[in-house]
Amino acid sequence: MKAAAPKANATAVTLKQIGVVLAETHGLAKKQTEMLLNDMIDHFVKNLKKGLRIRISGLGVLQVRKRAARMGRNPATGEQIKIKASKKIAFRAAKELKEAI
Repeated sequence: MKAAAPKANATAVTLKQIGVVLAETHGLAKKQTEMLLNDMIDHFVKNLKKGLRIRISGLGVLQVRKRAARMGRNPATGEQIKIKASKKIAFRAAKELKEAI
């Protein structure tokens, strides 16, 4: 089953917007919360590079998965091409998140 394409008018919540909400909710400076969120992202990236999984309670698990090299086809010409091995970020939603949505 294919995922639905995002709507053209769909908006995204940015890290900066999350920082503003957290700052207002917890009475912190916006700059502090923005720095904290940026440090959190940096920490996630470092751990993912090391091959570790990141488990966030209530949200889910982030991890790096390896994709093997394989043969594919050029859609324009139909000729076979070799697709090299790669890594991808995988997210598995937590049960709580699935139930909430």
